[in-house]
Amino acid sequence: MKNTVLTEKFFHRDCLEVAPDLVGKLIVRTFEDGSEIALRITETEAYRGEEDTACHACKGRTPRTELLYGKSGIIYVYLCYGMHWLMNVITGEENQPQGVLFRACEVYDGPAKLTKRLGIDKSFNGEPICGNPRIRIEYDGYCPEIETLPRVGINYATPEYRDIPWRFADIKRNGKR
Repeated sequence: MKNTVLTEKFFHRDCLEVAPDLVGKLIVRTFEDGSEIALRITETEAYRGEEDTACHACKGRTPRTELLYGKSGIIYVYLCYGMHWLMNVITGEENQPQGVLFRACEVYDGPAKLTKRLGIDKSFNGEPICGNPRIRIEYDGYCPEIETLPRVGINYATPEYRDIPWRFADIKRNGKR
């Protein structure tokens, strides 16, 4: 079976639908020399709206958050702790800020380890993930059982949003099978 490359339609849904649906898919990165790696997504997190105090959009529109208000299927990359690039994809409708963080893939357990392995940096920020010659998401038929958990690394958020179960993980990957 040939893998299916995800299209813009996949991302043009609410982040709470897209985030669990991304778990089990493959991130395929094509490097300048033509080599490719494919990593299975094992964990994602959803960030949704200005009311979500863990979402960058909670302070409203700024130059940094403008992409969150834009078209779905756009890559949003930001620098964390001044040293780690983290990658998200915008989802949903325009002017309703939301996105999904790629939190982990098999072997690369953590968003910074993942982006480092994939060679993701600021140059990806604002690029479409669909039709992108450097990176794409594919479906190969694998459908994991998903568990929902609270998001991590967001101690600055209010308790309501800090504890909300908007992290989605492959149960098999988390050792529960």
